[in-house]
Amino acid sequence: MKNRKQLWSLTLVLLMMFLSACSSASQEQGSSDNNGGAGDSAKPITLTMMLSGNKASKGEDFELETLPRLVKEKFPNITLEVQKLPDDQYNTSVRTKLAAGQGPDMFWIFPKNSAGGVVDFAKAGFAADLSDLKFWNNISQGAKDDMSVDGKPYGVSGGIAFLGAYYNKELLQQVGYSEFPKDWPSFLELCQKLKDAGITPIAMGDKDPWVIQFGMYQIAANMVYPDDKDFDVKLQKGEKSLTDPKWIETISRYKDLYDKGYVVKNSLGIGSAQSAQLFIDGKAAMTLTGTWDYASMTSKGAADFTRGFSSLPGNDSGKPVYVSGATSAGYALNAKSANLDAAKQVLNYLFDGQSELFKAFVASNSSISVYKGVTLEKELFKEVNDNYQQTGNSVYFSNQMWPAGVSDVMQAKFAEIIAGQKTTPEEVAAAMESKFRELWKN
Repeated sequence: MKNRKQLWSLTLVLLMMFLSACSSASQEQGSSDNNGGAGDSAKPITLTMMLSGNKASKGEDFELETLPRLVKEKFPNITLEVQKLPDDQYNTSVRTKLAAGQGPDMFWIFPKNSAGGVVDFAKAGFAADLSDLKFWNNISQGAKDDMSVDGKPYGVSGGIAFLGAYYNKELLQQVGYSEFPKDWPSFLELCQKLKDAGITPIAMGDKDPWVIQFGMYQIAANMVYPDDKDFDVKLQKGEKSLTDPKWIETISRYKDLYDKGYVVKNSLGIGSAQSAQLFIDGKAAMTLTGTWDYASMTSKGAADFTRGFSSLPGNDSGKPVYVSGATSAGYALNAKSANLDAAKQVLNYLFDGQSELFKAFVASNSSISVYKGVTLEKELFKEVNDNYQQTGNSVYFSNQMWPAGVSDVMQAKFAEIIAGQKTTPEEVAAAMESKFRELWKN
């Protein structure tokens, strides 16, 4: 009897040990689930991210500081290491590293055919298919399409970016303007009145060659595309040419701003950061750039003034102003990453629509959100966004439909015009067309 009691006691002990082990395993599994499936919570993972851009001039930088900190709080086993490079350095570096199999786990990618664009990187096998991410129903279809190839998404856009003119309302008021001009002739009149008053109309940092695109695409949005929305599709088919009279007129109009002395002198010797400083110091009435420059354009300089933001009106009198707006760059994942699942969990967390990380992303993002239910908070962009939303009069940035390299030729040839060489708009257009035909592969 005593032996039977001892055996029963031993059985109870073993049963309790078994139940305890099951409970412990269940809790461990729950802990793993709470970590979003980012891998064994005991296994340290280091994710690397490479981005284009500069560190925020004030406050905490979202990608360099906020993102790694909040990812670590959510996934204690994940360390996110982030590197930001200037645009020109980034495009070369990230492609070289990915081609060598040494690329970052996460990287910045651009829409469509842009330099560093999703079409190029997906076809090269660099970018991972992101179809299985959880939040696509909350992303606008247009933004998803612009980051897709053959119906599969390879990048998550940060939002919609607008090109426009940041302007000093008080300087415009000095020459009699209470609102921004709505057509090209009126814009030229404003520039002349500013110049006559001893005010530099426009600051541009053309030492950074990509800045030349910021005015060119806005004029093209109003000259090339309103009556021919499929211009670039026809261009790709060989039915249209970049030597089209509408493109020559686009280049000619931008050239006029330099010929008439409306752009700051020696713009080829001024970088984009110096140009921004001229604007915020009140030494120029306007500068042409995008919503992505919100932080620097609104930072405090030597002058205290009220900012405005409007589309550059490249349109003829009596025609509507078209917004130059496009899906902005965003996040992609390295198809060959050893930590692809963990990287996907980070993106799922970033775009979950409710976390502290998502809220921080929305607060720091200067682009117009493409995430369902997020309202516009930056009042400065309201006028352009209202035009974009209410009329539908908008055109993407032209280079998003060109093979990478065409915009480089446009910039280089137009820089010759800025430098006072004899280069004509026709020659700029011919060089663009030649490069397009050299690079375009159907």
